[in-house]
Amino acid sequence: MRGIAYWLSAVVVLTGVVVCMAPASGHADGQAAPIFGVTIPPGYRDWRLISVAHEAGDLNDFRAILGNDVAIRAYREEKLPFPDGTIIVRLAWSYIASEENNKVFGRAQSFVAGAPINVQLMVKDSRRYAATGGWGFAQFKDGKPADEAVHKTCSPCHESAKARDFVFTHYSP
Repeated sequence: MRGIAYWLSAVVVLTGVVVCMAPASGHADGQAAPIFGVTIPPGYRDWRLISVAHEAGDLNDFRAILGNDVAIRAYREEKLPFPDGTIIVRLAWSYIASEENNKVFGRAQSFVAGAPINVQLMVKDSRRYAATGGWGFAQFKDGKPADEAVHKTCSPCHESAKARDFVFTHYSP
């Protein structure tokens, strides 16, 4: 009987720890993006890196593009179209000068990630998203989905990459 009580106590404590850590880990509260119903997948920050980019101009950000195992396998095998189950995540940050690094270099040349801008997702499901080339899209800021007007721009923007199954990012092994 004592063993069962110990076991139940351990489960309750562990559950409490997991619940308390969830918001701090950058996961959204499960809200789905309008139009496509895409949510932020748990554990996405542990996915593999596909590529990085710096966008200048109006966007002016640093970004990391991550993929789930299905996406990484398709990229490595150069498989187009991407198979159903592929999820590609783009994380974007503003960037700021690194005073600490620039002191070492003796001039202003180093920049690091600043405030987060947003998280964007592409989810491949050829049946569910047939009208948009098989892809569902989502954009979140601070864990909250952008409004419907923003999501209406996703598919038309990706149309220019139709020859690459609507995906802009090339794999950088």
